[in-house]
Amino acid sequence: MSESKRISNLYQSIYDGNPWLEVTLTNTLKDITAEQAYRKINPDLNTIWEIVNHLIQWRRNILRRMQGETITTPDHNYFVPVLDPSEVAWHQSLQNLAKSQELWNAFFDDFDDKDLEKIYINNNHTYYEHIHGIIQHDVYHLGQIVILKKLI
Repeated sequence: MSESKRISNLYQSIYDGNPWLEVTLTNTLKDITAEQAYRKINPDLNTIWEIVNHLIQWRRNILRRMQGETITTPDHNYFVPVLDPSEVAWHQSLQNLAKSQELWNAFFDDFDDKDLEKIYINNNHTYYEHIHGIIQHDVYHLGQIVILKKLI
């Protein structure tokens, strides 16, 4: 099995598989309502919804980098308030998360392992580091979501 296939399997398992950490994004988010996702537990903490939208934007950012684009991260680091707290908007965020997973899966289908050594010009990190970084980023924020879910 190629390295990119192993990485792809790891990323998919965190989204909706059977990862070592025993929690996934889809299982954690599946029974959260818009009201719960929007609820601000503490003024210093992000909401579940803000974290989900942050994940989506960072997944897109890193994927675009892997596709050769030079991306500048905004000052807000993709943490922006949710303006529409409706169930429809929440389901749209969940669909956007699913779409981001589909785009990553498609990316890995055509990825050549030799490209793992490529360097992203803006920060001198390899594509390998970026790909593992986005996986680590998802897991980090998944942990936050799990904790917030227990508090709502």
